[in-house]
Amino acid sequence: MVVKEQPFLPILLGSDMNAYGMARAFYEAYGLKPLVLGRSHLTATQDSRILNFQQIDELNTQAVFVGAMEKVAAQFPNKELLLLACGDDYAKLIIKNKPALQQWFTVPYIDESLMDEILLKENFYKMCEKYQFKYPGTTTVTAQDYETFTPPFEYPIIIKASNSVEYWACSFPGKKKVFVAHDEAEKTAILKAIYSSTYQDTMIVQEFIPGDDSYMRVLNAYVGKDGKVKLMCLGNPILEEHSPEGIGSYAAIVTTYDKELMDQVRFFLEDIGYTGFANFDMKYDVRDKQYKLFEINLRNGRSSYYVTAAGYNLMKYVADDHMLDIKQNLTYADNEHLWMIIPKGVLFKYASNEKLKLKAKSLIREGKYTNSLFFKQDMNMKRWAKLTLNSLNYYRKYKKYFNNKGLSE
Repeated sequence: MVVKEQPFLPILLGSDMNAYGMARAFYEAYGLKPLVLGRSHLTATQDSRILNFQQIDELNTQAVFVGAMEKVAAQFPNKELLLLACGDDYAKLIIKNKPALQQWFTVPYIDESLMDEILLKENFYKMCEKYQFKYPGTTTVTAQDYETFTPPFEYPIIIKASNSVEYWACSFPGKKKVFVAHDEAEKTAILKAIYSSTYQDTMIVQEFIPGDDSYMRVLNAYVGKDGKVKLMCLGNPILEEHSPEGIGSYAAIVTTYDKELMDQVRFFLEDIGYTGFANFDMKYDVRDKQYKLFEINLRNGRSSYYVTAAGYNLMKYVADDHMLDIKQNLTYADNEHLWMIIPKGVLFKYASNEKLKLKAKSLIREGKYTNSLFFKQDMNMKRWAKLTLNSLNYYRKYKKYFNNKGLSE
């Protein structure tokens, strides 16, 4: 395993599956080992030879963040440092502290004013209307009014936290990332449980879009420092995770293509002055044959290694653009590839879209499939054992939590 010397070093914030996929992409493109920073060392990045890890307690807090990052930068006086977030909380911290961080790092993110426009729900839905994006019927409920709250659309409804950082810090029995309430009694019980915890911020309530996991779409884009989109790659999830902490996270994706959708997203990103990575989650609604946009993440998605696996190295786009000043043209990804983090046995037992299952089997036969965590060039007995146990655990999780009513979002 040859590690090449490069004039720059990627600094990745977070130690999850996304961090490993990003580190793997950098290693594959440049033969370098990124530095991964996290509050704890998760299985995905443990026992790896393609990255270096440093633990920093409370790195996701404003009080610790900037000072800790300054100390990290001081360790590498002779390197250009590229700072990238693997999760929402780190992306927000980077953007909020961008002026200070730019003293030490290249920071390929938007400014705080644009972040506020995109992330504040009322502004986001105004933007959707301006750029002709459809979205699910949405309202909010608070700790003050949840006992008298009646949703303005029919059951089932989706209930999820507006403030994900605060939500993950709280605990209560039956906690899930996303709830589905099928009637008034279930809605009341869910909200009562949430607001009996330390979480007292707003909850988002949405109309449920019918259809199983395969009706979801995920789009990852990279917008260059010149404000022009350089890469777009659309994924069609076959199956999502179904455990309480994993709901809404993709477990298997087949890359797909939709020029009309990509054109619409590209115009939107370029028109609002966006730069860096963007990740869109949406669901196809058979009732009106429209994609309904759920959210925009200001970073590459947790499952974004599907883009690199399909032959479009996502990290090469950001590093070539910002660190090596290499010119890039627009690419709409159209290679077919299967990405997954679950065993094949789980995928084919629990996925319900027969057409996509046939496509997945065909791609596996052709060798066009990737599990981003199982990387041959980064395998040792310790890592293999942990990843294999983790992988087999999906059989237990799906048996316990899976339902096939299309209630994954």
